[in-house]
Amino acid sequence: MRVRAAPGDLQLRRDQRHLEGPRARVRGPPARALRGPGADPQRAVSRTGGAGLQHHDEAVLAGRVRIPLRPGVAKVITLLIPLLLGAAPEGPRITPYLRHQLDVAWAQDDARRARFAAVSSEAELAALQGELRDKILDLIGGLPAERTPLNARIAGKVAGDGYRIEKVVFESIPGFHVTALLYVPDAPAGPKPAVLLACGHSPLGKAYPNYQEIAIRLARRGYVVICWDPVGQGERSQFWDAARGRSRYNLVCGEHAVLGNLAVLAGASLLRWEVWDGMRAVDYLLTRSEVDAGRISITGTSGGGLQAAWIGALDPRIAVVIPSCYVTSLPMRMANRIFEDPDTDPEQDPYGLVSAGIDHAGLLLLVYPRGLFVASAVKDFVPIEGARKTFREVAAFYRRFGHGDRVGMAEGYHEHRYSLENQTEAFAFLDRLNGQPVAAPLASEKTRPAEELRCTPTGQVRVDLPGRSLMELVRDYFHDNRPAKSVDLPALYRAAEPPALTSWEAAGTERTGDVVRDRYRLHYAGGLVMPLVHVHRVGPGPPAVSLVLSYDGTQSVTDAPTPSWAIVTFDGRALGEDRMRYKAASIDDPELTKPPGREATRPNERRGIDSRAADDEPAAYISPISGVLANHAYNALLTGRPYFLELIEDAEIAARFARSPLGAPRVAVSGRGPSRTWAAAVARAVPGIEAGPGADPSALDWAALVEGRQETWPIHELLPGGAYIEQGGAAPHPLEPPLAPRE
Repeated sequence: MRVRAAPGDLQLRRDQRHLEGPRARVRGPPARALRGPGADPQRAVSRTGGAGLQHHDEAVLAGRVRIPLRPGVAKVITLLIPLLLGAAPEGPRITPYLRHQLDVAWAQDDARRARFAAVSSEAELAALQGELRDKILDLIGGLPAERTPLNARIAGKVAGDGYRIEKVVFESIPGFHVTALLYVPDAPAGPKPAVLLACGHSPLGKAYPNYQEIAIRLARRGYVVICWDPVGQGERSQFWDAARGRSRYNLVCGEHAVLGNLAVLAGASLLRWEVWDGMRAVDYLLTRSEVDAGRISITGTSGGGLQAAWIGALDPRIAVVIPSCYVTSLPMRMANRIFEDPDTDPEQDPYGLVSAGIDHAGLLLLVYPRGLFVASAVKDFVPIEGARKTFREVAAFYRRFGHGDRVGMAEGYHEHRYSLENQTEAFAFLDRLNGQPVAAPLASEKTRPAEELRCTPTGQVRVDLPGRSLMELVRDYFHDNRPAKSVDLPALYRAAEPPALTSWEAAGTERTGDVVRDRYRLHYAGGLVMPLVHVHRVGPGPPAVSLVLSYDGTQSVTDAPTPSWAIVTFDGRALGEDRMRYKAASIDDPELTKPPGREATRPNERRGIDSRAADDEPAAYISPISGVLANHAYNALLTGRPYFLELIEDAEIAARFARSPLGAPRVAVSGRGPSRTWAAAVARAVPGIEAGPGADPSALDWAALVEGRQETWPIHELLPGGAYIEQGGAAPHPLEPPLAPRE
């Protein structure tokens, strides 16, 4: 147990820290996880507050005693100090915050598994399925109440060898156009089984060669196949720049990030509209005389695997569900996403999917007792152990209640793709459950250029067809729900008690004239450490404290304290020292990367991960499209406590420390730049903290982002249902000018 330090013990504790050094635990993936809190080696002196080097050839030891060193020795010590003090090298690592997120997720997973294990009969299973369905619909924002006219039309036909392709356009919602290809076998005559082929993340959407091949193979086996463009891909860009002939974002995950983040603010998920598009594709199939309504199945890989799982879970008209390269255990996915697949894709992370006791196992359990086949890849960035774990859980219910013949799994020894070997096993399963003769081994199929498969003249619905964008639909959803919803930020914040401060330690003192800079390390939440700096003037009695919030944390203090106001700043979780010094940028983020001349057309090509440190590119860390912080924020959504609320917790912990033991009689919060919303939320949600400069309550206006269809904003402000936050709050307190925030 740590000993609480008294103010007089500062020097002793600092010397002990220099001699002993910090210790860091490392557990969990990836194997390359690194030690330490991740300090910048060039800032080791100021961050530790203990021993370190001056910029000249001197080492500062035992407080202010300076010991001259020869230049060569000084250089060696300069290189060794980051290791002695536990500073992490640049690159990927399991930070304290990521470890904390995983601990929370695994505890929630334990509770979910206990609930599933309590099921002892099919009646109890049916009750559990009802609970899961209600929760799932709630966390994605429900589904549209009305199946409006599809207004489907055939835009053209393409003759194939033993099949034909019809170019279909329908409206899943009035004015919201879906472009699709319908593959119709020439034989046999009469109603045939059908397959919905959901597209993964490719700019080409339904025209991506691999999806064409899958559709043709299924058509040759006697299936009617419909393959449609997901919103934000193929012909359904929502941000198309006709003059430049491209989207403002990449048509892989880039548009999904923008669309999905706005949907989260409106209290929904991009999944709401993706699932609805798929359900309306089923509606379209049922209008076709070639389709046997009792034999409809769905498959897809990657993002198509996501759609296959979700649409199949929520639409009971689908008899067989085959997701590929999607299913895993979400705590495992949370552990590796930053390092293996940093693309931000909000539909993958619905708010509360882990904390509500669902995960992929709960999603797939909704398919029971219909046919379920999971296709996975051993070398995938989607963790294979998670796929095995989830499959075992779900398959156990099938076998226990006599339906073991309706569940199966294939594992291909390859990376992220719907391989021929996995297709062979999946389609054999499909044939068996649909009463089809098992076909010969799969062969390569001749595909067509994307231009030949266009359903619109220019290849973009937003150019050729009058209608509505998804950003407008999100805004309309907000308008429809606003009268019945009102969110009180303090109540939302207090839904979970902030973690208690378990211990603290002094980490050094510096003095320049009458200005003193004290450093502390605060321990809380089972492993999190908050570096905190208290800057004050020498004088009688403790002054009030201005709590200054900034992404840069303890490195941001350049203000001079006044006799009546001291300054406290800190590193929030995943910021400052806890920040992972790693650039997780993808080609989906045009502001951070320069993709090659052509856009990626295969899923494997989209993973433009750059492992170089991003210290010279801080925008990469906080990018809402592919940054490390965005992945932290999505992890927090899964576990049910948004990152924005956790930042408020950190500010409350710092404010408590300012009052005791620092003795501040008053605490006011100030924010700078993108931290203004954070500061305003702290003043609004935490009793006893006054609103200082930059903490204007007008910043708490997520509704304006939805109303204005704002495309991007600071990712730390991703607050589910934030658009329904009630406006109001205290006006900022007029602190002295030296403490006013600067941009």
